[in-house]
Amino acid sequence: MGVPEQLADRMSMAEQHEYLRARFSRRTMIRGGAVTLGAVTGGAFVPGATAQATPMAAPRTETVDGALVAPFGRHLAYGNDPRTEMTVSWQVPVAVKKPFIRVGVHPWDLSRKIEAEVRTLYTPAGVGASADHTQYYVHAKLTHLRPGRTYYYGVGHQGFDPAAPHLAGTLGTFTTAPAHKTPFTFTAFGDQGVSYHALANDSLILGQNPVFHLHAGDIAYGDPAGQGKAGDTGFDSRTWDQFLAQTESVAKSVPWMVSYGNHDMEAWYSPNGYGGEEARFTLPDNGPDKKHLPGVYSFVYGNTAIISLDPNDVSYEIPANLGLSGGTQTTWFEGQLRKFRARPDIDFVIVFFHHCAYCTSTAHASEGGVRQEWVPLFEKYTVDLVINGHNHQYERTDVIKGDKVVKKLPIGETAYPETEGVVYVTAGAAGRSLYAFSAPDSYEGHLNEVDSVASFVNTKDGKVNETVTWSRVRYLNYSFLRVDVEPAPRGHYARLKVSGIAETGDRIDHFTVARKAK
Repeated sequence: MGVPEQLADRMSMAEQHEYLRARFSRRTMIRGGAVTLGAVTGGAFVPGATAQATPMAAPRTETVDGALVAPFGRHLAYGNDPRTEMTVSWQVPVAVKKPFIRVGVHPWDLSRKIEAEVRTLYTPAGVGASADHTQYYVHAKLTHLRPGRTYYYGVGHQGFDPAAPHLAGTLGTFTTAPAHKTPFTFTAFGDQGVSYHALANDSLILGQNPVFHLHAGDIAYGDPAGQGKAGDTGFDSRTWDQFLAQTESVAKSVPWMVSYGNHDMEAWYSPNGYGGEEARFTLPDNGPDKKHLPGVYSFVYGNTAIISLDPNDVSYEIPANLGLSGGTQTTWFEGQLRKFRARPDIDFVIVFFHHCAYCTSTAHASEGGVRQEWVPLFEKYTVDLVINGHNHQYERTDVIKGDKVVKKLPIGETAYPETEGVVYVTAGAAGRSLYAFSAPDSYEGHLNEVDSVASFVNTKDGKVNETVTWSRVRYLNYSFLRVDVEPAPRGHYARLKVSGIAETGDRIDHFTVARKAK
């Protein structure tokens, strides 16, 4: 069992972590190894820097014949510069020797072989339902790639070489970001987990041909309680094995850029609950604090800057990590906004994270901490689009500024953030069970517009009821977000064409965000 419930209610994430470390002192939970980075210079791979992860004790595991072990759960992520950096990550079900990646610009030429890093995640017996379970996550970070180039890759280990003819079917591809502005499409959702609907959404997303995908938190639901407490007996780390196997069909070729939600805080792995995520994902490390806030980062694709935030740091509703950054995240965030707005090559700034600033769900509704800390910055720097999860449905607002509607935005209309305000989209219906609205559904082809909706906001003093007028589109079924980015010549309007897409493939919402190109 984990921390007794009566203690967990009074303990911070860090205190719960120390409790578990003392209890399971004979078996620590995560171990890393050395990783060799691969670089491409002049079209050839050369040895790069070596980074050493912190070694920690873990149970001894005998390896088996590598020829009998197949990698699974491949998932990509950009490095700090999507034009030249890509990380390929995967799992193996048991310990293997000498894992590696092969990369080339042709499927028949994978002679460039680069050593990979293994991160071992151990969940001891007595923690949740996982029962003495070890997971092996493997990562290879590729650098000095060429912009706008498609690469072929295969992952393997001693005894399993993807360059072998009979393993050609295991190869994957990825494409780096272009060096210049160009039209592109990306997709987004949150709150996925493992289910038929989660798999269906993945399949539909792949058909959109996105260049990357944004996951707005609550990724796999290994921790179904989502309170950041170590006493959750329902926790099962093996859920992540199922999730990454499910997601591989998309994530092996589409960078899967994640943000962390409340269900991604797993208290037994590290003081901030993110030790498990650090084993599973390699994200850009340009945020304010990689150790405590590994899900906070930014990247640029074409004319668009993307910023991932961690709202667990500011959440009044679920306060397990409230105040984790001591304000450094917000300071960093404003610095990023200021920098991106000053760059002549960037037109749009999009922010994604888990907890909603504005939503009328009867479950979580709106997060007052987000409104207090970040909404003023969204408005000050005229953020073009905010994407959230947390509430399991699709909802889109009118144009908002100062908590009020400054412009109604019916389906098919255009918002101009430079002079008007910000549009918020909750896209939390990726696969988990759905929530409810207090007002009727209203979406494309099925309008039920109302003047106001009864809702609430989570504050430091608890739930505060509010009646809002900004709820424009509501759809209570499985869905995701598609965004088509259209650059323009300087002085003309560049556009974000945003669409809500149902699991059926039907469009449930569409609107445009327009801004004069630099």
